[in-house]
Amino acid sequence: MTTSMIRLAALPVRHAVVPLWRLFLLATLALAPPAAALSQETSRYSRAPESPDGIGKVYMGREIARVMGWQGAAWLNRAERAREERPDLLLAALELKPGMSVADVGAGTGYYSAPMAKAVAPGGRVYAVDVQPQMLALIKKRMASEAIDNIVPVLGANDDVRLAPNSIDLALLVDTYHELDAPYEVMASLVRALKPGGRLVLVEYRAEDPAVPIKPLHKMSEAQVKRELDVLPLRHERTDNRLPWQHLVVFRRLDVKPGKP
Repeated sequence: MTTSMIRLAALPVRHAVVPLWRLFLLATLALAPPAAALSQETSRYSRAPESPDGIGKVYMGREIARVMGWQGAAWLNRAERAREERPDLLLAALELKPGMSVADVGAGTGYYSAPMAKAVAPGGRVYAVDVQPQMLALIKKRMASEAIDNIVPVLGANDDVRLAPNSIDLALLVDTYHELDAPYEVMASLVRALKPGGRLVLVEYRAEDPAVPIKPLHKMSEAQVKRELDVLPLRHERTDNRLPWQHLVVFRRLDVKPGKP
């Protein structure tokens, strides 16, 4: 509540004769984002007609894909996923070690959170971040059924992963980045959460390969991934193509001055 609204509330009823429209205006102004933030949002993103699989919001020439809702969670656990994505190869590429703090951003049902939690034990933790509470509920069920106690479910926001600064050794996003509603803001918050020198790994279906049977908006080229992350204090370390259908693009956080992402 703004100071003006508090003062109005404290007045005797006979004195509070401010028109309702003015009260509504005061409340609206109090809740509105700063003009500078609106300007940055407008300049960073543009609008386009929505395609069948997109949201009509464009970032660096790419239409952002529509998020798969929790109602499609069964697809994340499909039996053929192990053959299509080879999670064994992906996990080996991450070089996880006991004691590491790992973030699984867009964790979904915990398909990768669970094996990563086992890989970083003892002493390590996996922060399973998702913006859908229903997905976090499924992760908690998985933790109980598999007796895993080192996964921390985290309810993220559309523009913030909500992780502590300088706390994460490695952050993984599997088939998630292309669906982020605010990719710059989310990734800036994730870079802040990485320890200096911490790794950020994006796994995306290869747009360069027409044989990959995934809808176009749910695929990304390596060049597009690098272009979008180049605006953040990250260094592209390598691109690993050991997976059947996906890139595994690895970045490291650069040392940055306080106050920077």
